[in-house]
Amino acid sequence: MTAPSFPVTEIVASRRPHRKDAARNYDALLGAAREAFAEHGAEASLEDIARRAGVGIGTLYRNFPTRRHLFESVYADEVNTLVRVAQEVAEQEPWEALTAWLDRFAGYMVTKRAVREALNDESEIFTACRDSMYAAGGPLFARAQEAGQVRRDMDFVDLLRMVAGITATAFDDDVQRDRVLSIALDGVRAARGDGSA
Repeated sequence: MTAPSFPVTEIVASRRPHRKDAARNYDALLGAAREAFAEHGAEASLEDIARRAGVGIGTLYRNFPTRRHLFESVYADEVNTLVRVAQEVAEQEPWEALTAWLDRFAGYMVTKRAVREALNDESEIFTACRDSMYAAGGPLFARAQEAGQVRRDMDFVDLLRMVAGITATAFDDDVQRDRVLSIALDGVRAARGDGSA
């Protein structure tokens, strides 16, 4: 059976350099940008990102000629990680697979908020990312619903919006955020025995 193809995976692969040293710098810059955006939002300093990655500013601009290009690459890389996680957890029990994916989705929301204003809904990257995310996570939700583990009066978009709303709230720390998310997910679970809530 052939593994499904996701538009975002192709975008990420086409942007990543092939030479090992260049790919290492590229990955370091993406990681540094993700951290900087999480801490300082879209206005994070490019010089700080280069410093965190251990490279010069010229290396950053060679990989990401514009700030928008950096935003798009970080965003696509985050969604590609969601795709990869969906594939990794697909063989787990339906509820465990879905919640493992949602845990990573909650982390992705931090990056999305930081770069969202740089990407409009009509951009090619945004569309490819949204389509890939739904294609990766949607089947996990459907499988859990079919197994009677997720209430039937909701859909995948409802679930994503709920998690996005929770992660947009200010929490004292990650422990509190995870606790609140866990409480909310208890409401997503189907009542035992009947497959609905």
